[in-house]
Amino acid sequence: MYPFSDEQIFDSWSKNACQWSEAVRKGKIESRRLVTNDAIVEAILKRPPQSVLDVGCGEGWLVRELADKVAHVSGVDVVPGLIERAQNAGGGSFYVASYDEIARGALDGLSDVVVCNFSLLGKESVETLFKAVPSILAPNGAFIVQTLHPLVSCGNSPYQDGWREGSWDGFGPDFTDPAPWYFRTLSSWVTLFQSSGFRLLEVSEPVHPKTHKPASVIFIAEVTANNSLQLGADVSAE
Repeated sequence: MYPFSDEQIFDSWSKNACQWSEAVRKGKIESRRLVTNDAIVEAILKRPPQSVLDVGCGEGWLVRELADKVAHVSGVDVVPGLIERAQNAGGGSFYVASYDEIARGALDGLSDVVVCNFSLLGKESVETLFKAVPSILAPNGAFIVQTLHPLVSCGNSPYQDGWREGSWDGFGPDFTDPAPWYFRTLSSWVTLFQSSGFRLLEVSEPVHPKTHKPASVIFIAEVTANNSLQLGADVSAE
């Protein structure tokens, strides 16, 4: 077991906020440019929502992309350097908050769609966020997650949950100290949704046009009826 933690993810992204913003804005990441950017936008707009919250929004590209298509769009990220760049670019409202702070009620209001686009890299922090998302979703809202496809991202490692070393291969020489990430199998992702009070509506696998392999996996889920009743009871009790 590698001695990795969620805190190291924050440290890495803080150090690479400028490099990441430049890579995204200049379209340097081929899989995003060819496949995954359009895939997540399409998944969101299929709803179609009046409000979207991008959790782990980074430098804010998805919020800007949705700004003229959705009435209310906002983003939240734990890295101040990324949020500063997002605010400077505009297109929506942006806030600094960790997943733990979101779980403790740091955000006001409910959203028709809560989306996490390649932003679920940790272990405990991700599990905490999943438990919190039902409380920030509007009735009949959707939780949409795009992440690395487990079968492709597993590489030569055993196909089992666990921390993996990070890599900036293909991102350029300016990136430093790659963030570790917590690998989950496909069944583990499904279990995480179910144990957090969600029912999966759709699982899709956008395919890269050059490799002909999945570039990602997209989960679309809604809160189960039982969990909705429990949330209502909790609100009434307060």
